[in-house]
Amino acid sequence: MTQRIGGSLLVLVVLLMSVGVGFAEDMGLITGGEKGTYYQFGLDLQKLVKSNGINLAVHPSKGSVENIFAVYQRPGVQMGIVQSDVLAFVARLQSDPVLTRIAKKTKMVFPLYNEEVHLVGRRGIAEFDELAGRRVAVGREGSGTYLTARLLFKLSEVTPAEMVPIDTQEALTELKAGRVDAMFYVAGYPVKLLKEDITDADQLAVIPIRNKSIVEFYPPAEIPAGTYAWQPGAVSTVAAKAVLVSFDFRRKDCDAVGKVAQLIAARQEWLQKNGHPKWKAVDLNYPLRGWEQYDCVRKALGRPAAASSGGTTAAKPGGNPVFDAIKGVLDE
Repeated sequence: MTQRIGGSLLVLVVLLMSVGVGFAEDMGLITGGEKGTYYQFGLDLQKLVKSNGINLAVHPSKGSVENIFAVYQRPGVQMGIVQSDVLAFVARLQSDPVLTRIAKKTKMVFPLYNEEVHLVGRRGIAEFDELAGRRVAVGREGSGTYLTARLLFKLSEVTPAEMVPIDTQEALTELKAGRVDAMFYVAGYPVKLLKEDITDADQLAVIPIRNKSIVEFYPPAEIPAGTYAWQPGAVSTVAAKAVLVSFDFRRKDCDAVGKVAQLIAARQEWLQKNGHPKWKAVDLNYPLRGWEQYDCVRKALGRPAAASSGGTTAAKPGGNPVFDAIKGVLDE
């Protein structure tokens, strides 16, 4: 009797596997801080793909610079979200063959949304240019916020007394305590941290960025009135574009990334209805200058393939050469 039951169970297992009840596919997406828009987008995608047999692990991170290198080298991380200005900056650094390869073979899955530069400071600071001579938190080293903030100061030739490299949560604590005068956070509005952790009693404001040299380099943007309860008026600023990327490994991950892209394209309405408000601003066909869509995505969407690029240079173990090179240029 026992043998019959055991045999029946074995047959049942084989039958279930034969009709497609198998193992889910594991993938990884590296995002940003847990109160940032990248991470919320990641959770939305996790829900979207789960019902289609994909277990998407959503990894928090320090931001874009870490994400570019993680997608290139970290096992199990097939995709990441980065700021377009970060990879554009990396692409201009031609002194290192590893960086050249990373820039050439990091491919766009989809353009996402504009990431507004949130400059939050004391209400007495009226303009970006008034940051001269003040202590300003610029984001943790390795984050997209860090790179953008450093570039804004370089472009504008505004010189703060100190650029403090701390993450956004710590920066907000320091700002409330009066130990820094302002902080940067580059993320698509509304930002969870700024909605939940600031009240009118903190006497803070989003500071406009209208410096001519900055606006000539970054597209102008606006944070609408009432986005944050403590910020009643609209604020002029600038923005970078968030981009979902993968690395051109041309191995087993190709089909998996293509499948995710198919689901995003087919279920964009679901994402707009059930996900972060910024999904409503996503144009999957936006022509992002200087970016090449991943051939695996083009194939999955039935689009013609782009020309492939080569290169086999390996990175040195340890560290992040992307961040090292960027910091070296910004410190010149």
